[in-house]
Amino acid sequence: MSPRFGDVSVGQEVFLVPRTVTREDVKAYADASGDQNPLHQDDHVARAAGFPGVVAHGMYTMGTLASAIAGWAGGVEALVRMKVQFRAPVFMGETIVCGGSVRSLDPDAGTVVLDVWVRVERDGGVEWPIRKSEAEVRLARP
Repeated sequence: MSPRFGDVSVGQEVFLVPRTVTREDVKAYADASGDQNPLHQDDHVARAAGFPGVVAHGMYTMGTLASAIAGWAGGVEALVRMKVQFRAPVFMGETIVCGGSVRSLDPDAGTVVLDVWVRVERDGGVEWPIRKSEAEVRLARP
């Protein structure tokens, strides 16, 4: 069940959604978007560019975050806007975690501004493919 406007408060973490990135998903994204850059499909090209292998599209990562936001908020129609900063690459087989917490509430508009991010555990630490980002959603009122 989707949250209602009165169910959330500033500072509350509202979702954490993990997703393992697969070659099949990245290939499907490449086909749907028309972005056939070999960096996203060919390990040799990605290694020549200094990466350990194929890199997921930044927009694939952002789309995964948008899907997590929409899933929490009750559907894509609830997502008013989104602004992200891409900070690190994502590689095949990694599990990214999309998350969000409430930054502010606008009772007049029934909207919630979320701080949103995508993190991945890598090499004993945490990296942030998307960080310092925000989304605004409109939630149903009680």
